[in-house]
Amino acid sequence: MRRSSISVLALCLFALVHAPRARAFCGFYVAKADTKLFNRSSQVALVRDGDRTVLTMGSDFQGDPKEFAVVIPVPTAIQKEQIHIGDQKLLEHLDAYSSPRLVEYRDPDPCRRLDEMRKMSVGGVAAQAMPASAKAKDEALGVRIEARYTVGEYDILILSAKDSSGLTTWLRQNEYRIPAGAADVLDAYVRQNMRFFVAKVNLKEKARLGFTSLRPIQVAYESPKFMLPLRLGMANANGPQELFVYALTRKGRVETTNYRTVRLPSDQDVPLFVKDRFADFYRALFDTQVKREGMQTVFTEYAWDMGWCDPCAAEPLTRAELRGLGVFWLADADGSSGGAEVFLTRLHVRYDAAHFPEDLSFQETADRQNFQARYVLHHPYAGAISCDAAGYRSSLRTRRDQEAKNLVRLTGWNPVLVRSAMGPDPDSDDRRWYEKIWN
Repeated sequence: MRRSSISVLALCLFALVHAPRARAFCGFYVAKADTKLFNRSSQVALVRDGDRTVLTMGSDFQGDPKEFAVVIPVPTAIQKEQIHIGDQKLLEHLDAYSSPRLVEYRDPDPCRRLDEMRKMSVGGVAAQAMPASAKAKDEALGVRIEARYTVGEYDILILSAKDSSGLTTWLRQNEYRIPAGAADVLDAYVRQNMRFFVAKVNLKEKARLGFTSLRPIQVAYESPKFMLPLRLGMANANGPQELFVYALTRKGRVETTNYRTVRLPSDQDVPLFVKDRFADFYRALFDTQVKREGMQTVFTEYAWDMGWCDPCAAEPLTRAELRGLGVFWLADADGSSGGAEVFLTRLHVRYDAAHFPEDLSFQETADRQNFQARYVLHHPYAGAISCDAAGYRSSLRTRRDQEAKNLVRLTGWNPVLVRSAMGPDPDSDDRRWYEKIWN
């Protein structure tokens, strides 16, 4: 069975184009919620500064390469030099670096803490000419092939069209599968005078290059439009889809302008058993937030200066990797880390045609507050306690109750089952009252 989700928008067609400032964490990262947790997920990296955009469209296409084809609306004409074939590992590194994460802490000896408190208190291929008959046929449909390129393993056309019906006919005649309902969506892009970036796999080039999977397509262009079309990819979608956008900018956080952009709940203490069920936990958490927002919201999962992280789910991208993604304002591309001039925003949206009738429009803000979707495990002190630590024991019971409430609120899980999964309170004392008098 063939499965295709080249980044945002493809099944048969792809359409392109108050937490305080984070403190230093003393725990360590134990698990991450990467894109592999979600089915029908797509990844796009958007590098943006001024009117310049570099778009990297990740592909997880599996199947016969001759069946692969994409149609990507773009806001301007594209020259061959503006097209590049990227490295899937860069998207994977972005995903790992920015994923929601589980972190772990262990309580210190409460007696030592009491002692310390007391002390403190004291003191490419060339284009070929098209046969005249084929050109006339295309022009009769109102379709014009403005450019023809081979880049890496892809044959690429840049099309313009006078109307959507002619474009739909042309695509079908040229063996691009057009799902039902695509013509209406194409019409909106034609009326905006957008071009169409059309790509198929060149089987000879793919064999010559020796790549076993399809690499991401990258496009660099200039346009005042900072947007990402969704509608074409929903024309034949079987249910909601997941989209992950990694926006790399100079100034700060990126948000959508035509839909609400909200931060996921973060810095929440959760029970220890979540460590073994983090994937289930995060899927349930995201499902719950989507339902609460009526599936009409774009969620921020991460916003951070690329120069550092705390705690790190993966090392920050090097300058060479950032340049590979198209971060054109970096002066050099050596292997060193240091992306202080790059701010990363990770957005996650679950969408379908009913709830997202418009393409995503973005804006860059000056907000550089660090944020990460982060969930916390606290291990009680496990050693012998040599002092009266009644206050500490009481705080453990309070913390345990709050962890259970947090988990139920975040995920919608049954509170009885949550309490059962947490097990008995290790600090509980079930002795009868008179058994406690002398023992």
